[in-house]
Amino acid sequence: MESTVDRTIPAATARTGRIDGPGRRRPLLARHLVTLARPGHAVKNLLAVPLALADTPQWTTAALARTAWAVLAFTLGASVIYVLNDIVDRRLDRAHPDKRRRPIAAGLVSVPVAGLFAAGLAGGLLAVLLAGPDLNWWPLVGYLGLCVAYSRWLKHLPLLDICVIAAGFVLRVLQGYAATGATASGLLLTAVFSGCLVLILGKRRHELTLAGIPHRPALAGYTVQLADHLLGMTAALASISFLLYLHTEAPLGVHRPAALAVVVPLGLLAAFRYLQTVLVGGAGGDPIRAVLRDRMIVTSAVLCGAVLTVAQLGARYPNLLTWMDR
Repeated sequence: MESTVDRTIPAATARTGRIDGPGRRRPLLARHLVTLARPGHAVKNLLAVPLALADTPQWTTAALARTAWAVLAFTLGASVIYVLNDIVDRRLDRAHPDKRRRPIAAGLVSVPVAGLFAAGLAGGLLAVLLAGPDLNWWPLVGYLGLCVAYSRWLKHLPLLDICVIAAGFVLRVLQGYAATGATASGLLLTAVFSGCLVLILGKRRHELTLAGIPHRPALAGYTVQLADHLLGMTAALASISFLLYLHTEAPLGVHRPAALAVVVPLGLLAAFRYLQTVLVGGAGGDPIRAVLRDRMIVTSAVLCGAVLTVAQLGARYPNLLTWMDR
């Protein structure tokens, strides 16, 4: 089977007119390998891991450096998983109208080359862990183990499959807590878990209307109606748990009322907009792209982040705002 796919590579690439000879294959192969690592998905780690800074008593340079190192390690670990998943799912991906264009499924990168690339990324991850600060890396190790179990078995179990993916984001945040040394907030972790379920359910709903069961066998346990009900439940849980976190545990100090007055309407607007893009616009196939390419969601998120950052700075360093007013 693999030899047949490999023999189709020259013909497939010849149709694109992008390869004229061996001299151009190496740059294209490098580009396909970068695509396999999905650098665009690093935003998951850039957003999730540093969430623990919200509960850190002091934003010191050391805490920020450890958090950045945790982001780097998680990014490399996630890239290893992406490559391995594409190897395992290459036959199923060929039945998907979008995923069939992935380098391995499309025959642009052979399985042996992809395996070597995954090994190289794993070596880079090991180097980062050994050379980095002395952190408790159990969330990252748990994430890697959970992803392997998901790829082999758990992805075929309806409902459990989406919970496992959301748990991966919770582990990202817990790695941030391990980097900063802060105490984990149960409400914040609940908001992360349920908020990620909203994104994942939007993707499942899109797959139900587009590719159907052949691409993802677990879809046999879902219907569009069930996905819609679960979207409503998880969106409500995410909103309530995050608002409770802001009301009770978030270190906003005396600036809490003003921050909530801005964050609550903007946060709800972003949630409403995402549900609109999924339920009305039929988006959600790529949740990261759907969120980052929507101006209303991005603008609301940036404003919320700015307000919460200023409020936390004012609560942690009250003299800072006094100095800025002079």
